[in-house]
Parts: sequence; C-alpha cells; structure tokens
Amino acid sequence: MKKILFLMLMVMMAAVISGCGSSPSAGGPVSSSSYAVITDDLGREVVLAKKPERIVVTSASFLEPLEAVDGAKLVVGRPDSKTKMPAFAKELPSVGKVYQIDAEKVLACNPDLVIINKGMNEKLVDALESNGVKTLVLDMKSYEDVKREVGILAQVTGAKEKGEQLVADMDAKIQAVRDKIPQDKRRVSVIHSTNQGLTVQLEGSIAGSVAKMLGWENVAAGTTPLEKNPDAAPYSLETLVAQNPELIFVTSMGKMDAIKSEMDEEMKGNPAWQSVQAVREGKVYYLPQDLFLLSPGIHYPEAVEVMAKCVYPEVFQ
Repeated sequence: MKKILFLMLMVMMAAVISGCGSSPSAGGPVSSSSYAVITDDLGREVVLAKKPERIVVTSASFLEPLEAVDGAKLVVGRPDSKTKMPAFAKELPSVGKVYQIDAEKVLACNPDLVIINKGMNEKLVDALESNGVKTLVLDMKSYEDVKREVGILAQVTGAKEKGEQLVADMDAKIQAVRDKIPQDKRRVSVIHSTNQGLTVQLEGSIAGSVAKMLGWENVAAGTTPLEKNPDAAPYSLETLVAQNPELIFVTSMGKMDAIKSEMDEEMKGNPAWQSVQAVREGKVYYLPQDLFLLSPGIHYPEAVEVMAKCVYPEVFQ
C-alpha cells in the first residue's frame, strides 16, 4: 500500500514539474525562450517569440534607423512619404499615406511585426493585433525619442552593438556642433505656418528640441499648449512683441517659397513686427521641411547643424 501511495505521489510531482515548463497563459509570466520583450511608447509590454522576418512601418522615419541596425532586408512595406526615401525602400509596396495608412494593404504584406508611429496610427493596433500581427508603437519626434527607438529597433533586429554605436556617433556629432558656436543663451521663437494659420512651437517640437540642444531659450517655454497638440501654443503677435526674441525660426507644411514671401511682406509692412528684435535685425530663418516638418530621425545631428549654421554661418565655412 505504501509503495502504491509513493508511486502516485511521484506521478503527481512529475505532472506539476511538467506543467511549469509549459507555455504561459495570456496573463502569465513571459517565457524565458522569448526572443525579445519590449516596452513600447504606449507603455505596452510586447513579447516577440522570435526575430521578426517581415516588418511593415507606418512612418518613413523608421526606415533609415532600421537599415542602420541590419533591418533593411526585413522591411516588406512602407508608407508614401514626401521625405527622402532610402534606396532600399523605394520599390517596396506602399501601405498608404502617412496619415491614412490602409490596414488591408498592411495585412496584404503578411507582416509578423508592424512598427506604428505614435500620434498618427495608433488606431491600427486593435485591427492588426486581432489578425495576429504584433505591433510596436514608437515615437520618433524628439532626439531623446530617436535615441531610445534606435535601441528598440536594434533589439528587434538583434544588432544591439550597432545601435549603441549609432547613438554614440550622433551624440558626438551634435556635441561637435555645440563646441563650434558661441555659448550664448540666445532667446528664440519658433513659428509654424500652415494653411490654417500660425502656431508657436514649444520645446517638445522638432525645431524646439533642436534649439534646446543648442543651449538656446525658447521664449514660449511654459506657455499653455493647444488642446490637441502638446508641442504647440496659440500664436499672438502681441505676445511675440512682448517676448521680443533675438532669433525667429519658421517651419511650414506648405510651399516654403510662398510662405517666406508672404511672411516677409507682412513683417515689412507691420510696425508691430518691426518692433521685434529678430525682425529688425534680419534674423528670421526658414527651416527645411525634410529636417523640421517630420522627424529627422538619425539625421538629428544634421538638423542641429542647419539651425546653428543659420545663426553662425561663419564658423561652418
């Protein structure tokens, strides 16, 4: 009898041990055999069981960082974009415009991972996940975002060392620009022009973050942002006159030549504008769209140099 009870106990213990090695339930612990566990910018913990083999991106900003960390051959779909498209991606299937990604076109690429741009395409998450496709929602707006996402993309492709080297190279290039220019704390304003009018860009915007990296003070810092855009505030000429910035940078969604002509004309003919130091001294600069409209991604050092060169062209000759 004792032998039978002993054998039964051993069988039960074996079953328990075997169960501990089985796949975890949806709410259970992550298996140690998972390829990667990544926390995305929605705060979700995304578990990749294996290295992705077919990746679709919803923003062109992800393409060059992926290429830099050995991910070019993994990309099977990308959006239409007005920004410069890397050579490897030009012939890839399009999944629609950046602001109008077509979920059916994404699924037609048969991806096992879709990298989604935060602030534009989060609505795709539920549809893709319900079809068994893993998603990562990443933000590439600020330079800190870009550095973090390079690390995440390197984790996805398994090229951690290349990701670390890329970040180190970008940091070094930006520091080299800062070392070239005077360490004056310039007071700047960043104005964004669209068909709907003007807004003021805060430190979280692309141009705002670049100015901050150069050690300059954004006169709009601390201003209450727009309800639907935390990186911008309402424009007021009266407020701008009171802030009296030394430098004004202009970014635009429209045709820059037309916007420059229109703004130059308004500044010349309006006494209020002429009372602003930046306007009076001819220090109004129009920034290129390819670096300041959408995220410059791994070209942030170039964006930093372009802005610095506007103000101190002599040190970059």
